Amino acid sequence: MIRVVSELYEKYIRGTEKPAVVHNLLVLLCSMTNSVHAGTGMKCKRIYISTRVVKHVYDKRPAEEFDFLVGNVHQVLKYPDRVFKNKNAKKGDFCFVKMIHNSLYLASIEIIKDLDGEHTHCEVITFFRVQKESYLNGYELLWEWKVGEPSS
Repeated sequence: MIRVVSELYEKYIRGTEKPAVVHNLLVLLCSMTNSVHAGTGMKCKRIYISTRVVKHVYDKRPAEEFDFLVGNVHQVLKYPDRVFKNKNAKKGDFCFVKMIHNSLYLASIEIIKDLDGEHTHCEVITFFRVQKESYLNGYELLWEWKVGEPSS
């Protein structure tokens, strides 16, 4: 599962021009840990990613940042440090955030629903490096990884 994003990139996106349309393929990226799943209250546990999202990030980010993101988006989603409720004005329902090598990374997740409003699965909407911690001001914190002594 960890290599799925780089495989999508190699097969469907590498070498495409900026405005090019790519084959829209949806694949399983990872499943949330039980702790993250319980902390967010989501009904869906599996997180999917599409070639369109990878292409979007490929077109918007510098090559060095894109390569790092592709190699680490799984880590941001599977083992986030914090999960926020996304702001209403933004696309996606949740923001998974993780500090990696002294930089903050964010992946936005949207819950996909069927015509009856039932949750079917979660999809990555975008992922990027956050320039400043203050970007997260105004987001509602839902879950945070706590490190410390176990309760007695």
